[in-house]
Amino acid sequence: MPQAVSTKSASHWLVPSTLPGRWSAGLLAASLLCFVFFFVLVMSGQRGGDTFFSNLWLSGTILPAAGLAIAAGAVGLAAAVRDGERSFVVGIAIIYGFLVLMFTVGEIAFPH
Repeated sequence: MPQAVSTKSASHWLVPSTLPGRWSAGLLAASLLCFVFFFVLVMSGQRGGDTFFSNLWLSGTILPAAGLAIAAGAVGLAAAVRDGERSFVVGIAIIYGFLVLMFTVGEIAFPH
């Protein structure tokens, strides 16, 4: 009789195993949804104005997207350091959150 193949080792690297890791993955997903909605608005013809808050539809989607991305990275980093989380999704959240943080700091420090 053949033995069942265990998928625990394969999914262990993909799916977060700790609660903070799952939170990081959820925040990453929410951030990506906000970014997709932002780009759908831009593709539908929405344009910004002279200030950041000239178009509240655009600023109201990009601010939560950036905040959620930075939060996903911070929670993911805490999960990796404190709880030993090593899933691929949490690693992506950490990198993604860091890049969004650096872009945000750059835009605030050196506006154009």
